Amino acid sequence: MRQAERLRHVPAYPFARWAVHCREATARGLDLIRLDAGDPDLPPPVEVVERLCVAARRPTGHGYPGYRGRVELRRAIAAYYARRFGVSLDPEEQVVPLLGSKEGIIAFQLAILNPGDTVLVPDPGYAPYASGARLAGGDVVYFSLREENGFLPDFSAIPDEVARRTALLWLNYPNNPTGATAELDSLTEAVEFARRYDILLCHDAPYADVSFGDVRPPSLLQVPGAAQVAVEFNSLSKTFNMAGWRAGMAVGRPDALALLFRIKSNIDSGIFSPIQEAATAALGVDERWITSRNEVYRERLEILQTSLSTIGLETSVPRATLYLWARLPPPTSAEAFALRLLNETGISVSPGTFFGSSGEGYIRVSVTESTDRIREAARRLGSLPTGWARDELPPKTNY
Repeated sequence: MRQAERLRHVPAYPFARWAVHCREATARGLDLIRLDAGDPDLPPPVEVVERLCVAARRPTGHGYPGYRGRVELRRAIAAYYARRFGVSLDPEEQVVPLLGSKEGIIAFQLAILNPGDTVLVPDPGYAPYASGARLAGGDVVYFSLREENGFLPDFSAIPDEVARRTALLWLNYPNNPTGATAELDSLTEAVEFARRYDILLCHDAPYADVSFGDVRPPSLLQVPGAAQVAVEFNSLSKTFNMAGWRAGMAVGRPDALALLFRIKSNIDSGIFSPIQEAATAALGVDERWITSRNEVYRERLEILQTSLSTIGLETSVPRATLYLWARLPPPTSAEAFALRLLNETGISVSPGTFFGSSGEGYIRVSVTESTDRIREAARRLGSLPTGWARDELPPKTNY
């Protein structure tokens, strides 16, 4: 079968490849605990599910939903941004509903990039930033997010000649996979960098409401003037446990969003109307529901952080996100470690290299299994011998 040239530089999606190892482990009889994917195990708010059911039973709710999305949904998105971030958005010009933010990230780059355009992508970072750029014919240039810098971008390290030819820059805070958060001063620096070099700034913010204690991660659009140079992507997947519903949003710079809409209206026909109604309900959910859900995640993160430390992995509970970003003892290979852990304990985690070359020496651990299963994972980790993470041939263990 002839392959399209655009796929030559787009590898298989890392989690699709990892799923093969998980299926093989299950076939061998291992009781698998999936801590690799950021797939919420808890249900959405009850009223959101009820709204979906009512809407789905309506005989008139199953036609084409309209390309722009229901006006009620766009207004709910704008109202959420106003309430949560103090950001004012025009629902007609500055809001585009998405089939989840992942498809928006890809479609947006198809709308914006020409072959050969440079795209600055964080490393480590979410794989669709780079794959979307390559599908559009862009030239991906990575910039490192380093632990000693709090996994924040160092714009001074980006060469001037690279910045001058850059069309688009990706950021993501709270950060997947590292769990780092960015304050407004860091986001302000990003906006100033984008304005200085006439770069379109893209900020992916699906974890803004998965945070702990008094941490309230900001929107990039809180920076004065950001909407003139930036588009922010967001999603209901993590905020409201609606990953499979495929509902998200792109907001910000109007002319860029108009191009995104042109691409999307040629590719898809919009979000299923009952899901749009349920998403509208979700965006108005009492924040106490989010706070209570986040407390569950915080407890799980603490359980796993303690157990990972017993086998020599360095990590700390993040201020936001669903993930622990755990440093492996050198010179351990991230993928080799994750595969050993999977095959010998039944615990599946993400190798850091799934997020770029700077992820070597790390694993990402998600807390989207039940708390009982998280405790079982901790028990299995605790039963491993001291120094297991450094051993090349650890004792076999069956679970």
